[in-house]
Amino acid sequence: MSIQWFPGHMHLTRKAITERVKDIDVVIEMLDARLPGSSANPLLAELTSGKPTLKVVNKQDMADAARTALWLAHYNAQPHTRAIALDASVTAPARAIVAACFELAPLRGGMVKPMRVLICGIPNVGKSTLINTLMGKRAAKTGDEAGITRNEQRIALADDFYLFDTPGMLWPRIVVPESGFNLAASGAVGRNAYDDQEVALELLAKLKHAYAPMLEARYRLGLSASAIGALHDDELLEAIGRKRGALAGGGAVNGQKAAELVIADFRSGALGRITLETPEEFTRWLGAGLQADEARQDRKKSRLPKARKPDRR
Repeated sequence: MSIQWFPGHMHLTRKAITERVKDIDVVIEMLDARLPGSSANPLLAELTSGKPTLKVVNKQDMADAARTALWLAHYNAQPHTRAIALDASVTAPARAIVAACFELAPLRGGMVKPMRVLICGIPNVGKSTLINTLMGKRAAKTGDEAGITRNEQRIALADDFYLFDTPGMLWPRIVVPESGFNLAASGAVGRNAYDDQEVALELLAKLKHAYAPMLEARYRLGLSASAIGALHDDELLEAIGRKRGALAGGGAVNGQKAAELVIADFRSGALGRITLETPEEFTRWLGAGLQADEARQDRKKSRLPKARKPDRR
């Protein structure tokens, strides 16, 4: 299954970013620390090309600390880019982004040349929570549903620091299948864009190898890490559903309820601090995804009718 979600308001966001970025000094892209590569928008990189970028790896308190360190090193090694990790609800780390922006654009500041910052990110990544933390009040709507913010907002964080908030935006085509599942697991795509059971199975396929002890601690399956890793994904989902009482008539496991339970536990952090991808893994996925998409485009072109030659009679 290929997961895709690009509702109409995202086209408007794309246009708004294209116009706004002309007058912007620094671009902040917020990422989900549990899936930093998958939550980085390639379309945004294209739209903001040439602008200094601050990668804010958000929700670090829910992510694997060792893997977060790998991602910070990965992004900090890129030109004109800085990366910091934070939990958007914590005031002190959140304010560090203001200092980071002035480091990226040291010639800005003061009433004559105020800092102009565009903050972007995928839906449900925590932008509004961060803005409210910076402002010390409820300046932006928040929620756990993708697509809460629908219009651009201009917010003055200081007399010489203006922040432009945009609605969360994905990209028109997700070419990395693993990213589609990771985004769905995190709640970044609309509920009607994916099947819960398929997403839960893909999620468990990752967790049973990298985080098997956490699965055992949460669901009390009575299995060793190696035994959990050896289970088929369907078997693991069934075992979790049976243990947690996600049952249908006759004592059979209700796959839908079991899937919803697993996804909810991941999103809430009940499973523990988890990161679904490393920079090395994502680079490999991206290469394969781009190659597959190129082949798809070639097949599409080959099916187009050939242009008729002009009649020279």
